[in-house]
Amino acid sequence: MKPQHIFFLFLLISCQKPKPVSQSQTKNLTSQNTPEASIAAEEKFLKTDTIPISNGEENASGNYVLANLLDQKVDKDSIVTVKYRLDFYENKEKKASAKVTIDGYQKESEWGADYGLATATSKNKSFIQITFGYPACGYNQNNYLYHLENKDLQLVYQWDSMTDSGWGSWVEFMTPDSKDSEAFYCKRVSFEPEDDNDDMGKVTYSDSIVFRLSGNKWKSQLLSAKDKAYFEKKMPFNEFHNIK
Repeated sequence: MKPQHIFFLFLLISCQKPKPVSQSQTKNLTSQNTPEASIAAEEKFLKTDTIPISNGEENASGNYVLANLLDQKVDKDSIVTVKYRLDFYENKEKKASAKVTIDGYQKESEWGADYGLATATSKNKSFIQITFGYPACGYNQNNYLYHLENKDLQLVYQWDSMTDSGWGSWVEFMTPDSKDSEAFYCKRVSFEPEDDNDDMGKVTYSDSIVFRLSGNKWKSQLLSAKDKAYFEKKMPFNEFHNIK
């Protein structure tokens, strides 16, 4: 099975996943001894969510990100903009912080986090992918790829994604020889129905990018024309998702 097929099946399953810890637990927290409660009280954030980075590891409870809501505004068109400060912790020790601004905030949106490059086979823990959005198909998701080495934090790449019933647009990562220590690649993949035919679609590749490590910073280089498709192909829905 091709990597993009495995990744997309994961996306379809994830549309029905239960709420992550960042929402369900923070809503029920009553103890003032939790990291998010004490920090929110001290800094007077509007609220703080905990984003675990467990990657399925039971002993990774000390690795998490605190998402501290700094500001929330509504414009004349009722579009909500939120500003967060993300505090990264390893073994319960704060390592670094970063700020993000998100336009078009949806109520009850949720955070998620994982190590490594989402669609690559390797899980380099220096990379942390943060996602934010309403947990349902058809809603836009905000994605951030960070690189954390000791206390040096870098936002390597930022993108949006959306999937709905097997269709949508997202970013796929690739690593040469399953290694991402010196270089890796990504491209945007879109799969849309062809002439309102749910059995036939068109896959499009665009925005091919290579990331190379220069010194202690990652630098990106666009390999194709920005926002322009460099590959298109019509194919049946089942073939794209490798459904037999």
